This record gives sequence, C-alpha cells and structure tokens, in this order.
Amino acid sequence: MNARTIRLRLAGLSLLLWVCLAAVAGCASDPSQGYSLQQGLHREGIRSVAVPIWQRGANVYRRDLETRLTEAVVKRIQLDTPYKVVDKSKADTVLEGTVVRVDQRALSFNPREGTPRDMQIRIVVRFTWTDLRTGEILVEQNNFRAAGVYYRAEPLNEDFFLGSADAIDRLAERIVETMEQPW
Repeated sequence: MNARTIRLRLAGLSLLLWVCLAAVAGCASDPSQGYSLQQGLHREGIRSVAVPIWQRGANVYRRDLETRLTEAVVKRIQLDTPYKVVDKSKADTVLEGTVVRVDQRALSFNPREGTPRDMQIRIVVRFTWTDLRTGEILVEQNNFRAAGVYYRAEPLNEDFFLGSADAIDRLAERIVETMEQPW
C-alpha cells in the first residue's frame, strides 16, 4: 500500500465519521424538535388490536369487499405497526368500520368504440378505533376514501376485482397510517 492509498482511506474514514456524528447530532430527544432515535410513531401502552369483519353499507352491493378490506387492514397492521391482532376479548383496542360507498367512473374512452378504456374505483369507508380499557375513541373517520385504477382495454382486459384490490390496498395503508400518534 502506498502513501496515496493510505491518505484516501483515511479521508474516507474521516468523512464517514463526520457523517455519523452529524446524523447523531441532528437527532433530538424530543421528536417534535427534529430527528429522533426514539420509536414514537405509535401509541405507547397499546399492545393489541381487534379487527372484526367490517360491515357493508346499505347501498353497497359488491360481495366480499368488506372481508377483503378487513384482511388487508389486518395484514397492514401486522406489517407496519408494533400492535398484535388478537380476538376482541383479549385486545386493548378495537378497529371497527363500514364500507359506505363504492363508485366507479371511466377515466378515458376508446375513441373508435366509445367503450371505457380505464376505470377508477373509489371506496369510501367510516371507521372508529376505540380503546377498550377506557372507552376513549382514539381515531374516528367519516368519508375516508381511496381509489384504484384498472384497464379494461386490450391487452390487459382487467376487471373490477383487480381495480378493487388496488383501492383496498391503498385504503388499508391509509387506515393504518391514521393509527400513528398525532403530533
């Protein structure tokens, strides 16, 4: 190893050391003051959530939409939060909801035939996250919505099921994001 190589390696190590020091110095003990090394996204004292199968509103006629949404929410809770999904009798909290409305609209049309080329599905829900120990409502949302798109035109020939899967995944992600602590 020659002197130039040694100097380059030392310069690289000193740069790495400065970056690490700057990162740690930029972290604050109070999460509202900047970066933090604490895990503060989720509420402390809550370890478990019950998620009963969501209800379907009076004007929602698509079968199994509420079951698919419940499954997506449960999976998203297990992936993105420290909470454990358990039976209601063993849970600290419960997340209950209703699919209020499902809308479809054409985003574009085939100019030759006049048939829809791509469609948007919008799912609107209402849900409540309640602390079972105190009765406190932690989160309550009405007219909470997410949309998905599917392409009916050749060569994809997708159907409502694929578009609703996209909307359900987005909705489940957004619902679980509301379970984070408010700042």
